[in-house]
Amino acid sequence: MNTVEIAIPECLEYQDEKAGEKTAFLPPWLKKAEVEAFILDVLAYMGKDNWDLSVAFRDNAGIRALNRQFRDMDEPTDVLSFILGETDGERFLPGDIVVSLEMIEENAGYFHVSAEEELRRLLIHGILHLAGMDHSGHVAETPEQGEAEPMLELQENMLRALAKHEKKRISWEK
Repeated sequence: MNTVEIAIPECLEYQDEKAGEKTAFLPPWLKKAEVEAFILDVLAYMGKDNWDLSVAFRDNAGIRALNRQFRDMDEPTDVLSFILGETDGERFLPGDIVVSLEMIEENAGYFHVSAEEELRRLLIHGILHLAGMDHSGHVAETPEQGEAEPMLELQENMLRALAKHEKKRISWEK
């Protein structure tokens, strides 16, 4: 059985683009129970068992500080994965995922998708990193298609499969 620990600050400074100022609130699309259920579905879909995974949400300033400290990049990013990859008895401790709430909405607007869909995409992305995947292995079938990363293709395939799963209420559990 997998477990998920989610850290959602009760009050987080968050950029409200409509008001043009920082306000203290959590976006209405961020629901802890739904995030946890989705992560458990992702792990089941991937055939992962006995994972103890943690996810933390931050604002752009918080994730920028982490990005600067651990990746030497002084800019916010949408998702960071901190791989631990240790076994504690029978439990696997893959590491931690940190997601920027502000970048979810920025990405959603840029890609013309809902914030919920972008959140799911970033959670899958972080989990794939914790499972050992990276952005290497660019493959282009034709020059017109440009480069396609196998990890990003898998991410999008998983996102579609899990969306179908939700509609049909399919259980991934063994």
